[in-house]
Amino acid sequence: MITLEGVSVKYRIVEERRRSFQAHVINYLKGKRVVKHTLWALSSISLDLGEGESLGIIGSNGAGKSTLLKVISGVIKPAEGLVSVKGKTAPLIDLAAGFDDELSGSENIFLNASILGFSRREIEERFDKIVDFSELKDFIDTPLKNYSSGMIARLAFSIATEVDPDMLIIDEVLAVGDAHFKQKSKERILEFRNRGVVILFVSHDMEQVSNLCNKVLWLDHGKIMMTGETNEVIPEYETYQSGRKRDENSSSPLRKLG
Repeated sequence: MITLEGVSVKYRIVEERRRSFQAHVINYLKGKRVVKHTLWALSSISLDLGEGESLGIIGSNGAGKSTLLKVISGVIKPAEGLVSVKGKTAPLIDLAAGFDDELSGSENIFLNASILGFSRREIEERFDKIVDFSELKDFIDTPLKNYSSGMIARLAFSIATEVDPDMLIIDEVLAVGDAHFKQKSKERILEFRNRGVVILFVSHDMEQVSNLCNKVLWLDHGKIMMTGETNEVIPEYETYQSGRKRDENSSSPLRKLG
């Protein structure tokens, strides 16, 4: 379903050392340009996922987790390597994408679902199911700008999981919202997994990753540190993180003064 071979993603970072616009123009006219360097967000990532597999992607902030999901979703094209994705994808990466704050929840269902490939007739047929699952019936005609982040997450999750996808790509969606809806969402994800849907799940919550995923990919600074069975990778990652925190605390100036 998903194959990545030697995938790398790079960003050009621009550093403007002079803050004033006047100084910038003067230096531009003199031929003095801004300093640029390359950041490799992903480096030589290879991955194979088949039907029914669920992969947790873990790592510290800036490790490249969200970038990897965007590559698989087709949002970002890699600088190097090959990406092959077969089947219908339901990406839950940027919850604000595909929504309009000025429109009501109801109008946003039609807008977002059409972006995901629904016809108007399909949206009308599934509209009540989407609203019922989101538990937002009392607010569905309220402008989205009045929704909390948890309410937006509910709506986004409810729409995306009505697509009946071959792949479900989730980036920290379960980090927002109340405990009841989180549990409800987990149960739906498990239903998809049991039906053979491929799951890619990014989270900092190792308990969630353990419950939902049978494999784990650990990223650090865009590189694969370890990949394998969930019960093998997570303990290694947690041991590594604990050691890093101890090192940071021991090198802290306050620690030294104490």
